[in-house]
Order: sequence, then C-alpha cells, then structure tokens
Amino acid sequence: METQEIVTYSESETKQAAERLAVFLKPGDVITLEGDLGAGKTAFAKGLASGLGVKETISSPTFTIIKEYEGEIPFFHMDAYRLEYSEEDIGFDEYFDGDGVCVVEWAAFIETFLPENRLNIKITYVDEHTRKLAFSVSDYYYEVVLNDFFRNLSHMDGN
Repeated sequence: METQEIVTYSESETKQAAERLAVFLKPGDVITLEGDLGAGKTAFAKGLASGLGVKETISSPTFTIIKEYEGEIPFFHMDAYRLEYSEEDIGFDEYFDGDGVCVVEWAAFIETFLPENRLNIKITYVDEHTRKLAFSVSDYYYEVVLNDFFRNLSHMDGN
C-alpha cells in the first residue's frame, strides 16, 4: 500500500486526527511515530490516548522508556530515543503481544524488536502550526484500519 497523508494546522488538529484513528484500533495494535524533535509525536500520542479513553495526563516517557495507562483499552506509550545504539530487549514483546495499544516514538532505534505488522506514521514539521502526517502499513489488517480512518476523516470533514 502506498503512503497516505494528511496535513494538520494546529496541535489540536493533530490530536483530533489521532483521536479519530483510535476508534479503529484494538488490543495488540502497534503504531510507530517518527519525526524530528518537536514534530508532534507526543501530541499525536496524547490524542490516541484520549481516543482510547485514557483520563490521565500523557507525557513523553523519554526517561522511563515505557509508560502504561488505563483506558477503555490499555495504552502503552514508549519512547525509544534513549535506546539508540542499545541491543537490550526490555520486554517489548510482552507489550506488542499484550492487551493494549502500543505507540512507539523514535521506533527506528528499536527496529529489530518491532513486529513486522504495524502502522507507521511519520510526522513532519512544516511550520510553527502545520504538520504533515504520512501513514504507511505493511499488512492487510492495517490497510483496512487506515482505509476506515481516511473514510471517517473525509466523512467528518464534509468531503
């Protein structure tokens, strides 16, 4: 499947897009977020958590690597930034095969531990308020999720 993109024009819109995506997710789903510092990865993660019913305040797990949140579906927020050049497996499989949705920021740093089938999102900083979100998948399941998400976006925006 080719990459599909959307553009958001505020942090709030980035969060809203993620909330809309959360509707189509289920336990065991893995989403990777790539982008430069300040691109909006944590804002997107906050929106996903909100869409999954998490009530707690979401913050970047940079120093703890993994934060767990309870919601309608458990939400596992990972930040692999500190794991660059590390070969240590800190039990990722337990999360990836678990009962929640996993979101991995800086996923390229733990590529060898990631499941092959996942939803990849690259967030690009365009300007102070604008972000480009590029979605790509590696299997049919996530292709269906993404198609449903984009249909939902078009419908809600009146297109």
